[in-house]
Amino acid sequence: MVRRPTRSLAALVAVAVLSTTMLSCGGGDDELVIYSGRAKNLVSPLLERFSEETGIAIAVKYADTAELALLIEQEGDQPEADVFLSQSPGALGYLAGVDRLAALPGTVLEDVDERFRSSEGLWVGTSGRVRTLVYNTDLVDDTDLPGSVFELTEPRYAGQLGVAPTNGSFQDFVTVMRASTGDDETLAWLEGLVANGSRTYANNTAILQAVSRGEVPFGLVNHYYNERQLAEDPSSPTENHFFEGDLGSIVLTTGVGVVAGTDRAEEAERFVRFLLSEEAQRFFSQETFEYPLANDVEPVADLVPLGTIDVPRVDLNELGGGLQRTQELIESSGLERS
Repeated sequence: MVRRPTRSLAALVAVAVLSTTMLSCGGGDDELVIYSGRAKNLVSPLLERFSEETGIAIAVKYADTAELALLIEQEGDQPEADVFLSQSPGALGYLAGVDRLAALPGTVLEDVDERFRSSEGLWVGTSGRVRTLVYNTDLVDDTDLPGSVFELTEPRYAGQLGVAPTNGSFQDFVTVMRASTGDDETLAWLEGLVANGSRTYANNTAILQAVSRGEVPFGLVNHYYNERQLAEDPSSPTENHFFEGDLGSIVLTTGVGVVAGTDRAEEAERFVRFLLSEEAQRFFSQETFEYPLANDVEPVADLVPLGTIDVPRVDLNELGGGLQRTQELIESSGLERS
């Protein structure tokens, strides 16, 4: 069972003003409303393709994943959203814990490995992201690469690491660390980053840009940011380092769930099926450089095969219940202020 999170999570995420963008593809009141924590530039072509293929009009609200999850909770039994497309499994786990997601049919769930879906059948992963250490190849020799993410608090990496403590993927990663090592060791690691002069950035993109220009030699990001950059600029002096058998390269998922109480459940489930279709999975593979999770679609050729990434397995369903405590530890460590 997913542990029910406390409702005071709302105190940790500002929701008074959502910086959202609502885009429609025709239909007015008959639109399927999708709340997307995934960025518009990443998924809008795919969502528009769904509308074109099915004839289902859609309206998409783009905003921060955590903000949208809290908005869905606030909407309660009369939701405006029909579907939640999440950047992180933690937000989906949170909504599952407060009974704001509807059960998905078994025929949908079986398309994705059980590691990457809700154990209660409430959400399903749509693509995979691997946490990785991006580094500047002009500044870093292979012999300087750490064997474990825990080594990044050592003196030899002082002032050399970029992190994004408010980013959802970083917080999911820290939640995984807590589940695997405990709060004390996780807090010690976070405080070690602060003591080591690690630099903080708004998001993964900002970290990658900083590493590219040599502002910091290393950065903790999701793998696909650098894959996209190298596709656009093969001369970029950046490369991903995958940790072997270490939490530093944990596999996280994006995911989707149908909002409980929607009166468009049939159209919402059709949207979920579309995201797991071969067409959509190829889009995730070839356009966003993520790992496809369904229909035996292969990742782009230069990616390390997902099945060969040797990292401890964790229950992604637990991430939602631990998000509040993770945010508390990050705040108390001082990392957001460093």
